[in-house]
Amino acid sequence: MKQFKKLLALVLVGVLCLCCFAACGKTETTPSETPSDNASEATAGTLKIGVIGPLTGGAALYGNAVKYGAELAVKEINAAGGINGMQVEINVQDDTHDAEKSVNAYNTLKDWGMDLLVGTVTSAPCIAVQAVAAEDNMFLLTPSATAVESIASPTAFRICFSDPNQGIASADYIAAKELGSKIGVIYNSQDPYSSGIYAKFASEAEAKGLEIVAAEAFTEDSKQDFSVQLQKMKSAGADLVFLPIYATEAALILSQAASAGLETKFFGCDGLDGVLNVENFDTSLAEGVMLLTPFAKDASDEATQKFVKAYLEEYNNDETYLIQFAADAYDCIYAVKAAAEKANINADMSSSEICDALVAVMTEVSIDGVTGAGITWSADGEPNKEPKGVIIEDGAYKAMD
Repeated sequence: MKQFKKLLALVLVGVLCLCCFAACGKTETTPSETPSDNASEATAGTLKIGVIGPLTGGAALYGNAVKYGAELAVKEINAAGGINGMQVEINVQDDTHDAEKSVNAYNTLKDWGMDLLVGTVTSAPCIAVQAVAAEDNMFLLTPSATAVESIASPTAFRICFSDPNQGIASADYIAAKELGSKIGVIYNSQDPYSSGIYAKFASEAEAKGLEIVAAEAFTEDSKQDFSVQLQKMKSAGADLVFLPIYATEAALILSQAASAGLETKFFGCDGLDGVLNVENFDTSLAEGVMLLTPFAKDASDEATQKFVKAYLEEYNNDETYLIQFAADAYDCIYAVKAAAEKANINADMSSSEICDALVAVMTEVSIDGVTGAGITWSADGEPNKEPKGVIIEDGAYKAMD
């Protein structure tokens, strides 16, 4: 009898253990969530998306814009039923635009259980992170890291234009619109974003018959005083100064140019988007500044108007971070959704399996985003979309013809 009771007890323990293991799985299926014969209808669960960018420090404008845009997209997607039945969970980590901190943030997200990464926001940190992500076979889609090396691995993609593409497109646009013939350039020689754009701009400007009369560099240690660079522009007679730099430095240059009496046109790339939001900057000094950017909040197309309306409703009409980087991140999340649905990913897949599935379909994905209609990707991770020219007038971005 004792042996029988002992045997019965062991059987009961075994049953309980099996129940516990079943309850600890990544997904749960309720009677209303029975598996469908349609492969596109995956089981419920959670898709964890990590985001890395500068939420503090000199580049915080861009990181917070990405955070806001990504969170808005996630909220909309979850309200509409998620991705393949999965709810999306987002975790945003601060890297202060520092490569080492960005890698640390990546490892924090790995410990959290990240399934894929949207980021990093800026180029130098992304170069470091994409190398680590490649070793882990982690899918990476950056909203705004433009350096070529930012997506060097086959598992990395971007939704923004690369530095070479921005440099070439800027020279082509300036030449086609006859915006200037004697071009000055002020760039950051230590920043992959800035120096990368300048290198391609210089070669394309020569091909288009544009004369670069002065090209002056600055470094991270000398980005407060631009008097020398501005004097060179003035002495060379530059009728347009190209600024392949970020908004914080651009605001200083515009302020110091006004003080120095330099009267010329200024033209930049997506890094200038946000100059109107730089703290303590007199935005009247940005009147007439031109830039290539895939997003202008005053544009009249339906996608832009819908995004801007949703953004302002979500963030209490605060336009501080309503810049291209927010739109890029918003499109990134929807690109992930489109790829995940095409690849039929589900919550039982590992991050490596998710990566393989997404990479396999990215060249087949097309989205009508805020930053472009019919956005597609090539195998090297680069997006295909048209750049847009905007000019700052009356304190707002206006589309150029």
